[in-house]
Amino acid sequence: MTTCKTMMTRDTAANCDHYRMWIGGQWCDAASGKTIDVASPTTEEVLFTVPCGSAEDAQLALRSAQSAQASWAAMPAVERGAILAKFADLIRQNRERLATILVQEMGKTYALALGEVDVSADFINFPAQAARRLEGDILPSDLPSEHIMIHKVPYGVCVGIAAWNFPLALTCRKVGPALTTGNVMVVKPPSVTPVAVLALGELAAEAGIPAGVLNLVTGGGYTMGEELVTNKITRLVTMTGSTATGQEIFRKAAENLTAVRLELGGKAPFILLEDGDVEKAVEAAVVSRHLNSGQVCTCPERFYIHDAVYDEFLTKYIDAVSKLKMGDPMDSATDIGPKVNAYETDQLEKTVQLAIDQGAKLVLGGKRPSGKLFDRGHWYEPTILTECTNAMDVMREEVFGVVSPIMRIHSFEEALQLANDSPYGLAAFLFTYDSRRIQRAVLELEFGEVYVNRPMGEQRQGFHNGHKLSGTGGEDGRYGMDNYLEKKTFYVNFS
Repeated sequence: MTTCKTMMTRDTAANCDHYRMWIGGQWCDAASGKTIDVASPTTEEVLFTVPCGSAEDAQLALRSAQSAQASWAAMPAVERGAILAKFADLIRQNRERLATILVQEMGKTYALALGEVDVSADFINFPAQAARRLEGDILPSDLPSEHIMIHKVPYGVCVGIAAWNFPLALTCRKVGPALTTGNVMVVKPPSVTPVAVLALGELAAEAGIPAGVLNLVTGGGYTMGEELVTNKITRLVTMTGSTATGQEIFRKAAENLTAVRLELGGKAPFILLEDGDVEKAVEAAVVSRHLNSGQVCTCPERFYIHDAVYDEFLTKYIDAVSKLKMGDPMDSATDIGPKVNAYETDQLEKTVQLAIDQGAKLVLGGKRPSGKLFDRGHWYEPTILTECTNAMDVMREEVFGVVSPIMRIHSFEEALQLANDSPYGLAAFLFTYDSRRIQRAVLELEFGEVYVNRPMGEQRQGFHNGHKLSGTGGEDGRYGMDNYLEKKTFYVNFS
């Protein structure tokens, strides 16, 4: 492998920037010399290349992490926290540059990209500030002159695999608690949106994160990804992505009984009952369904609207969605940018057509936009479907895009039954002011995260976790931090 001194070079022949992997405190190309093109979803122009790493590169990164782990774990937690707090501050200082990269590689609006950078810094800073609060337990023993002490210790080498929709935030969501608790990490961002994550390497070095503690690599899932998951050096894998990929990681990790933390797909129900605030529900639905071009795992993906407020909600929702502006994601007036790539756009188009074939009524959108701005790139109009039933694929399969399938309901009990009739259990939305129904939802809604009378958006001190096929483990807050610690029990006899 060639070791390089710089993060980025300019390929004048290809007219794009080449970003390198960060392994052992060094910028590196792939051992094979192969690269991956990263294209703009807005123009389809190749803007970046990154290394196409293989199993050999994965092994190098894992060995580098392993060599750094003992000294990092031995460092007082407060010192680790201080280094990570500086890392978070450097991310904030570079917010415009990182946000611009996110727009270029992913297609999200610039305003949302700035928000992602801010959240990314907070994902690092929140656990860093809790470094002094890593607690174990001391318990009374059944024997005389003895204490039972339960220590919480780092797993060691962790692997983080991030999804393409929020690559920077999802990476930092894992890095923050993993490194604070004394683990070291190898992160593999998605090949479609890897650049902003690679740019973290120089900030990590500037913050004083020792070489090998954080490694950033790029490559294919079936080559580099599989090696990272199955290698015996790896003691914990944390991944955000599709359910199918998560299930495959779970199977691969089972061979070594590697710990696994998965945040997977969702099919969030949006329930508006007869006593709910229609205006508030419409506002929340517009924001939550169309943020990031609908490419959010907690987006509302199926709407259950009570008959008593159905017509009012539908009229106001159609009106609000029809006013959303598609266009250049760098334009401050743009609400919706392009989809991430051609495959995702094709899938969305097929999903809408199948819904119509199955009996849904198209009332808004349902096609790719026309005009010079949309001649290139991956675009799809905000779409609303009515007269849906829970048997339709659009109400059952995850739809990563700006499509709102709407169904009329007649009772809270019906809403609960329909919402739970899904293999997914990540997020749900409920609009009602009946405290009895809210308390029933605590017991009866089979979802790890429920938004009551508000749009989506979890907070750092909460706990983001999925039930059923939406994942295992969870992230954020003290419960998420605990997922990066395993327990070691000492029976100390001092008689």
